[in-house]
Amino acid sequence: MIGRLKELTLNRDGTQNITVTVTADLAEVFDELKGKDVDLEIKKASKKRSLTANNFCWALCSDIGKALTPPLAKEEVYRMAIKAVGVFTPYPLKNEEVETVMRRWKNNGEGWFIEVVDNSKLEGYKLIHMYYGTSTYTVDEMKILLDWLVDQAEQMKIPIPLGKAEQERLLAQWSRKKEG
Repeated sequence: MIGRLKELTLNRDGTQNITVTVTADLAEVFDELKGKDVDLEIKKASKKRSLTANNFCWALCSDIGKALTPPLAKEEVYRMAIKAVGVFTPYPLKNEEVETVMRRWKNNGEGWFIEVVDNSKLEGYKLIHMYYGTSTYTVDEMKILLDWLVDQAEQMKIPIPLGKAEQERLLAQWSRKKEG
């Protein structure tokens, strides 16, 4: 929440009191937490970016998911997009290790999942595809994913909130953020 520092007073015991003015109604929270230790973070307010490449991706996933019958969660649409055009590594894995590796792999994030493709040519092994979340994507890989989502949305007659130039700007911004 945004607030404004108003006053700082020093107490005899060396502690300090800070008065912060806010426009939100905090009466209920104050009553609940008064006299208790709380976590605070005070920093200069900054204007939040309205949209990033990542937010654009999630907005498209959400809109597509809502338009489907039956509706799908945005996370499912995200994984569908990654499976359709995303980055993966094929890997032969011992049959008895598949479940454990799948469970551990997905702990990396929403887009990290494993698809068991078939039995490997090696006896006692399965061939799996290990998909990576977009946090590891290059700009080109992210562009392919966003283009796929935009194409899906357009086919479903879902309005796209950004034009091509704005989409390119988001990708360039995303690239600088990853490099920095």
